[in-house]
Amino acid sequence: MLRLRRLLPLMALLLSGFLTAQVDQFERLPLPDNEADIQSPKDFLGYRLGERFTEYARSVEYFRYLAEASPRIQLEQYGETYEKRPLIVLTVSDVAHMQRIEEIRQNNLKLVDAYRADRDEVAALAAEHPVINSYSYNIHGNEASSTEAAMQVAYELATTKDPELLSALKQTVNVMFICINPDGRDRYVYWANSVARATGGEEPRDLEHYAPWPNGRTNHYWFDLNRDWIWGVHPESRGHTAHYQKWMPQVHTDYHEQGYDANYFTVPGTTPRNLLLPEAYETWADTFGRANITEFNKKGLSYFTRDRFDFYYPSYGSSYPAVMGGIGMLTEQGGIGGHRAIETEDGYVLTLRQRVYDHYTTSLAQVRAAARNRRALIDYSMMAWNPLSSKAMATAYLIEDDGSEYFGDVVNILLANGVEVERTTEALTASGASYRDGGRVARRTHPAGSVIVSTEQARHLFVNSLLSKDMQIEDSVMYDMSTWSAPLAYNLEAFSFRGPLTVDTEPVTSPMSPEGGVFRVDGNGPAYAYVISWHQRHAPKFLSALWKEGIRVRSAVEGFTADDGTEFSAGSLVVLAGRNLEKEASLDGTMTLLARKYGVRVHRFTTGRMASGNDLASTRNFPVKMPRAALLVEPPFNTYTSGQLYFLFDQETQLPVERIRASILSQTDLPKFGTRYGTADLNDYDVLILPDAGNLDAVFGESGQAALKRWLTAGGTLVAVGSSAEFFTERSGFLKAQKLDRPDRDTSEEAAGLAYGDRTDYYGKKRIPGTALHASVDVSHPLAFGVKGEVYTLKFGSSALTPDASLQSVGRYAAEAEDLLAAGYASADNLDHLAGKTWAGMRTFGRGKIVYFLDNPHYRMFWRGPSRMMQNAVMIVPGM
Repeated sequence: MLRLRRLLPLMALLLSGFLTAQVDQFERLPLPDNEADIQSPKDFLGYRLGERFTEYARSVEYFRYLAEASPRIQLEQYGETYEKRPLIVLTVSDVAHMQRIEEIRQNNLKLVDAYRADRDEVAALAAEHPVINSYSYNIHGNEASSTEAAMQVAYELATTKDPELLSALKQTVNVMFICINPDGRDRYVYWANSVARATGGEEPRDLEHYAPWPNGRTNHYWFDLNRDWIWGVHPESRGHTAHYQKWMPQVHTDYHEQGYDANYFTVPGTTPRNLLLPEAYETWADTFGRANITEFNKKGLSYFTRDRFDFYYPSYGSSYPAVMGGIGMLTEQGGIGGHRAIETEDGYVLTLRQRVYDHYTTSLAQVRAAARNRRALIDYSMMAWNPLSSKAMATAYLIEDDGSEYFGDVVNILLANGVEVERTTEALTASGASYRDGGRVARRTHPAGSVIVSTEQARHLFVNSLLSKDMQIEDSVMYDMSTWSAPLAYNLEAFSFRGPLTVDTEPVTSPMSPEGGVFRVDGNGPAYAYVISWHQRHAPKFLSALWKEGIRVRSAVEGFTADDGTEFSAGSLVVLAGRNLEKEASLDGTMTLLARKYGVRVHRFTTGRMASGNDLASTRNFPVKMPRAALLVEPPFNTYTSGQLYFLFDQETQLPVERIRASILSQTDLPKFGTRYGTADLNDYDVLILPDAGNLDAVFGESGQAALKRWLTAGGTLVAVGSSAEFFTERSGFLKAQKLDRPDRDTSEEAAGLAYGDRTDYYGKKRIPGTALHASVDVSHPLAFGVKGEVYTLKFGSSALTPDASLQSVGRYAAEAEDLLAAGYASADNLDHLAGKTWAGMRTFGRGKIVYFLDNPHYRMFWRGPSRMMQNAVMIVPGM
């Protein structure tokens, strides 16, 4: 390590020589070296920021060094990534503040609930309280310049002697999440450094600008963490959200990069906006944006505002702070794919040094602007946290406990985000609007155990943004999706109210988790069988564990009822002791151990005779065996969809699924995965999973399709999602009998006469941008075991399957167009087109099966209502 550090300056000099060919960006964009006793990044690292990318571990070393050397900085670890990298955050302020930093944090939380406190006490506290100003850097790993910038920002704040900045530190506490996505960052950085040319690689076609799949944008499971702030699917998100809740900053900016041809974006953004936010939000965003551009104007740095980027979806790093009562903002530096330097479309050479400098500049501009507006920003947040400022009409939301663990998932999401949740201890009869029933208001009785979330709390903006059935949309052309309502995503029975509710409740203060165990139904005699209801949250993981233990399992083809009245639905797992005789001595203990480990309720029977329905050993209950499954990945398959499938089976189900590169398959144009180490023939697999894809013709050519048909005929199960599902229809000719419905090309006179400037809005209104649709599910079909008969499916695009007698239509859109839209945006023409069509189904092909999912049933792993269907497709359907 010592030798490496001595060589780094020489290496950096060689690698940076090419940067001096044009204007010397290091001279033009200087980063201060305050000549203090504390080393600058340049001195510590052995190279100037922008000469190369800094490995995450090395940047952490520098941040730890700063925290040890400067009394202005505190470093904490708030979590750990899947790949065991530490997640760290810096708290930076004036020395006097740092000596009482915990008191300041607690005082800020008092301001969150200021509407409940004595006005004079609040005024006295706010008069001297520093504004909490925070940053999230490098949430997309290949947008790597911001962590580089964070080193210089932290150094400047730790060592500055500038009177203005010293004064700003007395007015602010600065919370810096220095790298949200270390796994993705290192994936990109190690590659980028390994391909750097000593002579430079400014040409856009050079290898330096084409990082290999899956690139570094995503985390270990190929997820976009900038969509996960609310849901907390991943440890990175759970960690930084928990720390954010500890502070509840008044100001926050999320740091990003965009394509290298783009100039720097700073707030304000564009439409659509979350119309629940206070009117003053836009003014404050403009205030900080103007602070940034004032600094840019001094250096002649290019920028733009009010275009491209909206903050509508509340689970961004720029919008989450806004619904938490702060000023949430975004910066986007041009640079993705730029490596250390790249020639842009207008002949300008964009350097890593400039990208670092630009982010450094806006970071410090934000500190100064926050300090100048300290009291006004505190007042804004106190107003935003006051429920009397709410624009929403709802006074409360109620979610019934339907017995599924998805109910607990939503409660846990609310608790993790600081929301106050109550649970009823008695039945409640009240008039409310039903989400399932088109918002119809009626007087209903809701059972005890339902949760009530009042909007009379500080996080009312968040509560209304997350739990309302639908959000007002001012513009259908949006950057992301048009709905995210948690009750719809988790397919729960939810209701909203516009008046006071009178019912006895108790607070929910700790996360909900299922309690597992073996329950003896009919005495202590020898076990005849064990039954596991398939609707349980972790039943698939439990099944995977049974398979690993070598235990034989069956799936109940129909529902049945035990003598004690316990009802079991179709799909319930049945483990017959008589079919597992070699496990006789250990079966009871194994079932108990696994049940407790996975939180699954197992019913133990001493008889196989049921009160109604099939007996437990009925031959109609079919064996389910551990599948040999393969998932095709890399282009043309979508990284995000691939990652969701990877996560679903690897983390949540713990079922081994091999990830096979599509390029290995396409090299031979046959379903054989050849490598220099041998081959993995498709015939070695029972199940092949295809994520959403751009062009499957590149993977399955004519001979490949023929071989795939032979594999299906022999008994294989093909599971296809999104556009991959469309491929196995008449569209490609693979299966001409399966019709695919897509809207006809718009040949109207209106479209023909469009002005160029109107085309984006016109065609934007024709697309479906992530919209919740009412759908029904055939729960008697194994593909739908464990799923409710009614679900909300999340729709992107407008394709659907045409129902016919040979297609087993398991999931269908509502039959009438007027009943189809649940939340979000879809044009009347698209609703008419989709009504009654199929979005999930199965076709037999010889002895095999093709499973179609036109809609992703587990989008971003937060749209969970239909997600059991994917596990069924891989684990249950092959055995039916």
